[in-house]
Amino acid sequence: MSVRVTLNCQLKPGRFQTLLSFLEDNLPNVRSFKGNLQVSVLFDEGNNEMLLDEEWLTVESHQAYLSFINSNGVLEELSSFLSSPPIIKYFDKAEI
Repeated sequence: MSVRVTLNCQLKPGRFQTLLSFLEDNLPNVRSFKGNLQVSVLFDEGNNEMLLDEEWLTVESHQAYLSFINSNGVLEELSSFLSSPPIIKYFDKAEI
């Protein structure tokens, strides 16, 4: 069973367009990382907010990805667009 991961990100004002270019360059890497099943990006430009809605095979596969981007500098670059660290939550799908 997969896990849904949400990352709620508060963006720095005026960085939206630059962030779009960064995401276009980097989302293929996320989507091809072992254990990633999908990534959707949602924006609320009026509130400078972005929601990354991701599906991973396991929590561990997502955490492996976070470790990978921490070591190669991508996480630091992503953080430059944010006014605070993202709020990361893990959800299991309810089979109802």
